[in-house]
Amino acid sequence: MSLTALPPQPTLSLSFLLSILLLIGLVSCSGGGSSPPPIADTGTPGAEEAVGERLFLETRFAQTFKIFLDNGGNINDPKTGDVIVDTVETVRAPIDPGPFKGMSMNCRACHLVDDVLAAPDGGMRTYADFARRSPIPARADGKTHAPRNSPPLVNSTLDRPDGILLHFDAEFSSIEELIAATFTGRNFGWLPGEKAQAIAHIANVLRGDDGSFDLTDTGLSYRILFTGTNPNIPKELRLPPQFRTFVGSGTDQEIFDAVVRVVAAYVNGLRFSQTTEAGKPIRSPFDVFLSLNGLPQQPDSNESPLAYSRRLQALVTAPGFAPQFVTSNPNRSDGQFEFHTQAFEFGSTELAGLKIFLSEPATIPISPAELAGGKIGNCIACHAAPHFTDFKAHNTGTTQKEYDEVSGHGSGAFLTLAIPTLATRTADDLPATEQHPTASERFRAIPAAGTTLTDLGLWNVFANSDKPEPQAKIRNILCDEDQPCSASQSELLNRAIARFKTPSLRDLGHSAPFMHNGQFDSLDDVLEFYQEVSDLARNGTLRNGATQLRGIALKPADLVPLAAFLKSLNEDYQ
Repeated sequence: MSLTALPPQPTLSLSFLLSILLLIGLVSCSGGGSSPPPIADTGTPGAEEAVGERLFLETRFAQTFKIFLDNGGNINDPKTGDVIVDTVETVRAPIDPGPFKGMSMNCRACHLVDDVLAAPDGGMRTYADFARRSPIPARADGKTHAPRNSPPLVNSTLDRPDGILLHFDAEFSSIEELIAATFTGRNFGWLPGEKAQAIAHIANVLRGDDGSFDLTDTGLSYRILFTGTNPNIPKELRLPPQFRTFVGSGTDQEIFDAVVRVVAAYVNGLRFSQTTEAGKPIRSPFDVFLSLNGLPQQPDSNESPLAYSRRLQALVTAPGFAPQFVTSNPNRSDGQFEFHTQAFEFGSTELAGLKIFLSEPATIPISPAELAGGKIGNCIACHAAPHFTDFKAHNTGTTQKEYDEVSGHGSGAFLTLAIPTLATRTADDLPATEQHPTASERFRAIPAAGTTLTDLGLWNVFANSDKPEPQAKIRNILCDEDQPCSASQSELLNRAIARFKTPSLRDLGHSAPFMHNGQFDSLDDVLEFYQEVSDLARNGTLRNGATQLRGIALKPADLVPLAAFLKSLNEDYQ
């Protein structure tokens, strides 16, 4: 039997067979080798806040650091030695050393937290400074301080009915606007007209950064960090797509915008009443008192803060109300605050202060009988619970008091100060901007003897064509309850004189000195001031004073319980 020959078969090389086997092995063993897994394109929610914190601490964005680089300095060596951050300015002796001694200005230098916790005259802050007015880097304009201090950033971006407004004079209508202006403005050493230089410098820092200088210890360069997908990025730092940028190939503006976005995300996350690391809620004695007594802690869904405050007033003054008092912190083993020296308590004195705080007059101006009786704070007219701010702006007399107390001015000086009208106000009267870099800023300035310098607050921003973004929101504030508003721009500008935004009263123990110019060191000083200006308002000698001041009736004996209540709003912010 003969065999028929088979047709020739293709031969398989040994290298090809090995390649097939290797491929099979890789597929079957995927995830078991040392190769890093692919990074999810969605990133990690919240990573933008962590990256934003690093940029909030970044000391190389200041104009001082650019000079250092221009003189041959290394972009990854932050030791420029700007004296402005060598110490922390307080109302008493400076704290030496400051947390950023030997470096340059950053956001944290003016918005401190636990940076000088154990230092004499230091302590915890709610992202605020200790100065009456914030120190700024030296430049040729001769200025050493901003006209105001740094307001707390905690809760600064809370949602509000008429939209957000930031800075004491409502200059910015978003946190992104504020951050961009700060990075390119006078607080970082940049003069009006130098915005483009500032943006280019900040982009240059990100491009040249190698990760060796990082106060948050990630050790990653900004080039890597902002990709959001590099396998070397820890999960908690993987930016979602909307926060990413290509640092190597992006334009200066694209890189700068990415910086602003992540810092804004960080600031947006700063809130009161967070939980401890153990998951326990951080609350004030006041909040614990409400909970202990079954009192409402928030307005109902269709209830305004003012209506809620009035309901709370009715409940705590009801004849059958039998309060249970707070004698210790339920969330700490020692029963005390962690970051305040006062006792954690809400007792009869605090309750008496709460009642004064919530009390309103029957009419404004207040009647002689109510004025004689006292115990009417009328505080909720501007500081309604639970946030203790109306998010508006009022003239409480701080500017007038400061101006009149300047040597050579005297009582009544502010009343007769010549202030331009809408028809006579010029760009030179207003704050310096990119469009008008040489403006005098004489109405947003620190008062001084022999000058008419003063700070008129919202007057500097309203109807200012260089600042279009906040105009509609400011107009709503100036129209007060007159809606729809028929007042002219000229009339509204007069209403804007010396108005400043209403601060929250929560955790005041971590934000002294008080007011935009730091003119009061204690709550006692503040309450005595309100006694004084309420009389001025009723007598017609407070220029453009808030109507609400005429409804205050406080006697000396009312101040102690009222101060005790305000202190019960303190909490251990972490």
